[in-house]
Amino acid sequence: MPSAALRRAARETVSGLPREFWWLWTSTLVNRLGAFVATFMALYLTLDRGYSASYAGLVASLHGLGGVVSSLGGGVMADRLGRRPTLLVAQGSTAAAVALLGFVQDPVAIAAVAFLVGVASNASRPAVQAMMADIVRPEDRVRAFSLNYWAINLGFAVSSMGAGFIAEVSYRAGFLIEAGMTAVCAVLVFLRLPESRPRRAAAEVAEDSEVSLLTVVRDGRYMGVVGLSFLVALIFQQGSVGLPVAMGEAGFTPADYGMAIAVNGVLIVVLQIPVTRVIQHRDPRSLLVVSSLLAGYGFGLTAFAGSVGVFALTVCVWTLAEIVNAPTQTGLVVQLSPVHGRGRYQGMYTLSWSAAALIAPLLSGVVIDRFGAKWLWGVCAVVGTAAALGYGLLMRRLPVERPVAAAVAGAEADAGVGAG
Repeated sequence: MPSAALRRAARETVSGLPREFWWLWTSTLVNRLGAFVATFMALYLTLDRGYSASYAGLVASLHGLGGVVSSLGGGVMADRLGRRPTLLVAQGSTAAAVALLGFVQDPVAIAAVAFLVGVASNASRPAVQAMMADIVRPEDRVRAFSLNYWAINLGFAVSSMGAGFIAEVSYRAGFLIEAGMTAVCAVLVFLRLPESRPRRAAAEVAEDSEVSLLTVVRDGRYMGVVGLSFLVALIFQQGSVGLPVAMGEAGFTPADYGMAIAVNGVLIVVLQIPVTRVIQHRDPRSLLVVSSLLAGYGFGLTAFAGSVGVFALTVCVWTLAEIVNAPTQTGLVVQLSPVHGRGRYQGMYTLSWSAAALIAPLLSGVVIDRFGAKWLWGVCAVVGTAAALGYGLLMRRLPVERPVAAAVAGAEADAGVGAG
């Protein structure tokens, strides 16, 4: 029966993952359920505070710049201090900075605090990904990363709907709610998550000391993957950067854009888990090639869209690319990372997305203003093709990852602290 098959599929999707993973997953979900600021920051600055759109764009750029800065710093902290301390510092700092952002009024102060929010909120990402790699078996990682990505999108979908209602009552309440939810995440980490950084044998200490950011930069194939990730991220950013501008210039209303882009969130929530069941044991090289092509040509097809329905169909194409790419790419990053350098390697990967979020608005604006939106979609198709070719060439012979015994059981000496 369909219902029985559905229940069996659900059990297979969530079974076999360690308890620590589910606490980390819960922390991610809670964090994204409270992600109000990113949704209404522009409206807060322009409508509530009366600042110009240019100033709102500057603040958004500074927030993105903070993410660029902290991507590498968070990775280094995750390797040196541990995953758990990094999460606690990042989430505690984010809660304080977001709460402060709701009270500052001077434009310089708002810009400075927005930068701090970007730094603090992005510092936790390499630690989360490194901890997930530590505690989940290699054969289950694609499934685990997919479940985590599903939680991110589910939380964001709910918070986006709630943000509008909260903003009508009080923007400051939104800042305080997000700060409170982030503080809850820090409490969950403190009470339920032990340190997961694998224990280093005496013979490995000298070797580990050689794993630095310079080591990452010198890893040619890995940096190639980071560069390709940056190209794909530039494409995906157009869903929130280039698409609304292009639809507005074509005469569509903000509500029309909202209807089209809503398809993205709905499809991720509905399809992420079943699609992962299909792809989790397949060749990552093929999956990344196909997802890059779907992303590039999904946006490329937008050049031919003339109605909300057709725009929504193009969203379906590149959303499928996103569903395949996100867990596969993150799993590949872990596969190419040395065990005791996972934080730094994850930080460099996170940097590719942070940099894309910073550059994409400038790039799309220049292309649309000078050449028109159709050229932007053509560029997306070209970039997607280039990324697919790059993955095909770089990933011809993937290294086989050697299993690491009992990551949590072999963690640092402070593993039991706060885990009761």
